[in-house]
Amino acid sequence: MTAYVAPFAAFLVFLAAQPHIPLGPEVAYPIRVVVVSAILWVFSRRVLDMRPANPLGSVLLGAAVFAIWIGPDTFWPGYRAHWLFHNSVLGEARSTASDALKGNLPFLIFRTFGCAIMVPVLEELFWRGWLSRWLIDSRDFLKVPLGAYTAFSFWMGSLLFASEHGPYWEVGLAAGCLYNAWMIRTKNLANCILAHGVTNACLSAWVLTKDQWQYWQ
Repeated sequence: MTAYVAPFAAFLVFLAAQPHIPLGPEVAYPIRVVVVSAILWVFSRRVLDMRPANPLGSVLLGAAVFAIWIGPDTFWPGYRAHWLFHNSVLGEARSTASDALKGNLPFLIFRTFGCAIMVPVLEELFWRGWLSRWLIDSRDFLKVPLGAYTAFSFWMGSLLFASEHGPYWEVGLAAGCLYNAWMIRTKNLANCILAHGVTNACLSAWVLTKDQWQYWQ
């Protein structure tokens, strides 16, 4: 289980500790990327097969999820300010990045790498590689084939994935359903990693070229 869960758990620990770390994000985030990437390498490389069985389909799915992610805010300005997405529980969709940070090239490189490469790997290991199977058989999830389906594991996994994304929960739910469906159809974790990576890479490009920093919370 460690190979599937440890990188995600380490990422969450860094996220929770961030307000208490006496370092600016230009230092704290690169440290997070380096440490979590090292944990991925040490604990998870033996279970990672980075050869997608359907690369074209995965790229197209990733691009489609990106379009779903930015669609509501693009076509309906002010949409994200609705109480369903902006409240005391979910927070709000905004960035606290300073102008200096937005111009800090090393930070931007680490941030893009973290978003487009590291996060898709650790999240897919956790959500599609471990949790979806653990929800089917919590005693021995390894006996459950990748891409196995039950209604409970599909919807519970999708809802929990949505909850991770705060004020973007509704597009997070759509993304979780699509990634889960792709996993069920292809039985290939690398397909989901690639799709997720394409989504996040497109989102990173959107942030940097359109000055839409709220997507990098």
